[in-house]
Amino acid sequence: MDTKVTLDTLWVLITAFLVFFMNLGFATVESGFARSKNCVNILSKNFIVFAVSSLGFLLLGWGLMFGDGNGFIGLKGLFMAGGADNSPAVGDAYQGVYSAIAWTGIPLFAKFFFQLVFCGTAATIVSGAVAERVKFLSFIVFSFILTLLIYPIVGHWVWGGGFLSSLGMFDFAGGTVVHSVGGWAALSGVLILGPRVGKYTRDGKIHPIPGHNMSLATIGAFVLWLGWFGFNPGSTMAADPVAISHIVLTTNTAGIMGILLSTVTAWLVVGKPDLGMSINGLLAGLVAITPCCAFVSVPSSIVIGAVSGVIVVLSVIMFDRIKVDDPVGALSVHLVNGVFGTLAVGLFAQDGIAGVATGNGLLFGGGFGLLGKQALGALCVGVFVFASSTLFWYIIKKTIGLRVSLGEEIEGLDIGEHGNQAYPDFLMHRISYTLISKDINVEAHKPKSDAKREESAV
Repeated sequence: MDTKVTLDTLWVLITAFLVFFMNLGFATVESGFARSKNCVNILSKNFIVFAVSSLGFLLLGWGLMFGDGNGFIGLKGLFMAGGADNSPAVGDAYQGVYSAIAWTGIPLFAKFFFQLVFCGTAATIVSGAVAERVKFLSFIVFSFILTLLIYPIVGHWVWGGGFLSSLGMFDFAGGTVVHSVGGWAALSGVLILGPRVGKYTRDGKIHPIPGHNMSLATIGAFVLWLGWFGFNPGSTMAADPVAISHIVLTTNTAGIMGILLSTVTAWLVVGKPDLGMSINGLLAGLVAITPCCAFVSVPSSIVIGAVSGVIVVLSVIMFDRIKVDDPVGALSVHLVNGVFGTLAVGLFAQDGIAGVATGNGLLFGGGFGLLGKQALGALCVGVFVFASSTLFWYIIKKTIGLRVSLGEEIEGLDIGEHGNQAYPDFLMHRISYTLISKDINVEAHKPKSDAKREESAV
């Protein structure tokens, strides 16, 4: 194995480790934004989701995504768990099986692990959006399906030699493949689950439900920020100093602009520089730059990050007003800004800026061609993921059930689902069922078959 292959492999694995570390970031951000009575549940979901994702991707997902096949699905090399010959050192050895990823000359298992941690990230996005009312088992089952089937099929379209890549759509590090996929799946789940008890009053007013630990959320934001320096630059899948340096700078620039503009926007709109909005502004900027980080200039990344910071605040407010209850802002961060970042390729791309031939975007004289391809790609992914996720969420709902009981939701999922608490030595504030029932439409949150059982339990 020559020196270049060794260095490229080390680079890819180190960045994969950083992306894996993002699981801690998601766990702490989500648990910080949730209430203390659901902290163990949030942590448990984020802990187990990578194991579930790994299994699904190992069993079938990798082959569906990168196996040679047709424009819609991979058909060769499907079952990585069946054992793959990893003796050749370079990707060319897998031409005819995994041709779409043969361009990077590192061992097969290094490629697999790097793509695996991306797959796991998509599933964690769903966790936060459906927090505080979804059954633990139901979330596990959906995560397995997402990473076994839904995510790999979209990945094949864009990164596996499928029809969107043939069309000329670009997604450098996963704004569509990872973030939009997770966001569309989360939106479907949120709509089917409905809002948390107490979130919206009988007369339609919004009742804010603040997170219990902003220290945890801030720590998580810094962990995710660090992880993104593996997420985006690592997608070169080779130690290319020019490309890596460019991507690191555009990534960080968009992130810091997301922080600044979300803070300013929140200050103007809600009257205070809200920390939660600033955290989501950082994440929005990082998501928005993800698909285009290698295709745009640093000045363009300033604009992209700034726009994302404004969008995320307005989006959080919009989802609340239409009564789509997302406890952590995952839809605004990952779905809305994943789509925006995908379109930003068509607006801001400059051909060959980091050694990648994309053509120029609309704002750099390229016309509407690239923008149209990006929009079509975002639309195709959105329709497929939302429709397939809705199907599987409904199947889960009709079989093992989707939402915890009313009493369990009021008591907290930590006790009902896991039998323990995150802070057992502290007196936990209990919300009276009687007080809640005066202010909300309790019946709307009860499964009809469980109505009598709930009345007696409470």
